[in-house]
Amino acid sequence: MEIDPGIAAGNTAWVLVSAALVLLMTPGLAFFYGGMVRVKNVLTMLMQNYVTIAIVSVIWVLCAYSLAFGTDAFGGLVGDLRFAGFQHMVNEIVPGYTGDFAQTIPPMAFAAFQLMFAIITPALFTGAIADRMKFSGFVALIVVWSLLVYAPVAHWVFSPEGWLFAHGALDFAGGTVVHANAGAAALALVIVLGRRKGWPKESMRPHSLPFVLLGAALLWFGWFGFNAGSALGANQLAAYAFVNTNTATAAALLGWIITEKIRDGHPTTLGAASGAIAGLVAITPAAGFVSPLGAIAIGVVAGVVCCLATALKFKLGFDDSLDVVAVHLFGGVVGALLIGFFGSTIVNSLGADGLFYGGGLALLGKQATAVLAVVSYSFVATLIIGKVIDLVIGLRVPEQVEAEGLDVNLHAETAYDMGAVHAGSAPGQSQDGVGTSVPARKVDA
Repeated sequence: MEIDPGIAAGNTAWVLVSAALVLLMTPGLAFFYGGMVRVKNVLTMLMQNYVTIAIVSVIWVLCAYSLAFGTDAFGGLVGDLRFAGFQHMVNEIVPGYTGDFAQTIPPMAFAAFQLMFAIITPALFTGAIADRMKFSGFVALIVVWSLLVYAPVAHWVFSPEGWLFAHGALDFAGGTVVHANAGAAALALVIVLGRRKGWPKESMRPHSLPFVLLGAALLWFGWFGFNAGSALGANQLAAYAFVNTNTATAAALLGWIITEKIRDGHPTTLGAASGAIAGLVAITPAAGFVSPLGAIAIGVVAGVVCCLATALKFKLGFDDSLDVVAVHLFGGVVGALLIGFFGSTIVNSLGADGLFYGGGLALLGKQATAVLAVVSYSFVATLIIGKVIDLVIGLRVPEQVEAEGLDVNLHAETAYDMGAVHAGSAPGQSQDGVGTSVPARKVDA
């Protein structure tokens, strides 16, 4: 198909700016997670997120974009390889985006925007596997997972030729494709890896709450591109998504810290940051389908549910280091399902009315189908991928490396020279027993 000549410069500019905003979210995520790990592992967390940008950027051009948005090749499950290497991107529209869904931006701009979603999705589960994964195993995981899990799921939900899109499931910016997908993968990976040494008996407190808040702020900022950019135009729908994003985030932050106050007797800065992220996650699938009042409701529910969900890992015994399952799996599922209640065609004529707007239970059923399909596939596929990689090259670092810290052992670096600062530490050592003078151990990274 030839490209529609009606390309709008303003829309193109907005989508490209939004793509840049979404890219900033991954370094923001690195700081958010980096602040929550112990000082001996902070560089490893940053490294995992930055290398994800590099790996997925190359894979996306080579073939992942084509698998996600190419012409459907197998019953709505995956695209073909016509756009591998970004070939034919100049002369053809994105398959399926015709009629009411016709784009007014160049396909290359759309591909660049969608790349940033493909990057941050596997980056999200780095928080669950913190403190114990080998770097080589991580690299292999990102490559395989991006091709076998992310690309097909993106085709199902985001491509008009995907089976869940055709089924009528709504996901404005990635509640299922990004967050529920990453959350389910995180749960599978922590099962494969097992618990951190000493968890849950030993204290593993965040080493820098200011880093956490800085990262959360960068994520909040970049998320306007994530959600409002998904309107694919500088228009009223983008404005709705922008307002809904901020509103739900604020409501979730309040919902989380109120829950903390009732449960624990005090609200925390970590809770405020986590609540904001929970709201951002939950409003992502709904940002372009609900009113601001619906956004408040979604935010409050997400803040409360995700806060309470953090206790599940202790009750069920899975070591999700930084609560990726509680925030992203539960938040993504909550947001996707609540579209079934708060969806309104007044906001978006291409959406559908939920239960509270006269649409009955039909939309809720479609949302539930999408959630069940994505979560089940992601969990099972990731479990298999993780097991295979673990058998072939190994996923977990040796126990001694884990105890000493991943930064100095895997990357021959430390984040801070803490030896002179902490009284009582041995010369050249930080409070975690790792200092800049410690030689790098020769291990299989």
